[in-house]
Amino acid sequence: MQPLEHTAARIDAGGSLNIVAIGSSSTVGVGATGREQTYPNQLQTALSARFPNLDVHVVNRGISGQDAPEEVARLSSDVVALHPDLVIWQVGTNAVLRRDNLSADAEALRAGLGMLKNAGIDIVLMDLQYAPRALDQSPFDIMEDLIADTANEAHVGLFRRFALMRYWQRTHPAEAPAMIGADGLHMTDIGYGCVARDLAAAIEANWQSEEKLARSAHGTIDGFARLKQEPVNEFDR
Repeated sequence: MQPLEHTAARIDAGGSLNIVAIGSSSTVGVGATGREQTYPNQLQTALSARFPNLDVHVVNRGISGQDAPEEVARLSSDVVALHPDLVIWQVGTNAVLRRDNLSADAEALRAGLGMLKNAGIDIVLMDLQYAPRALDQSPFDIMEDLIADTANEAHVGLFRRFALMRYWQRTHPAEAPAMIGADGLHMTDIGYGCVARDLAAAIEANWQSEEKLARSAHGTIDGFARLKQEPVNEFDR
């Protein structure tokens, strides 16, 4: 992920960490057995366990059936107005289920990321799920690349759910509970839980990287200060 600077600062300062999850049905939690099993709720639990001194709040702003253009239209009211430290924008699946031409989605993504960045909010894009109904659509690989390229160009975080779920499928024992439900699209409680735990781990790793960079920079500055103050050889005396 790109550095999540506002999130890292909030973790360092303590207090509250406020996150908004926006997206469609897999943010709403279709396929879960209850609200507590959705990925936003399980993410809140996982982050609270990793950061016990933080008061973590994850607000679910998913609406089933929407894709990028519709979500951009409500970013101001559903995300920016809440002043979160971090937004997780799950996007891509509904677009590939509906159309081959994804140009409008690319424009919407760029516009939405610009709006969120101007508001000073950290951003993580979550790409589409690796599921049979999505894989049946020809533009799924185009959408995966589009999301990755857009995240890279905008210097925002990317949570590669598609690649993660593909790995699960290849390593998941046949006798283990399914991670995709009978509809061939939405995740089960276990699938949502794995997304939440891996996303929490990624956020913690991002924060740890920020901490390491800060310590390194501080050490370099201190080192330069000592060099200015202390002679390094006989010719400097």
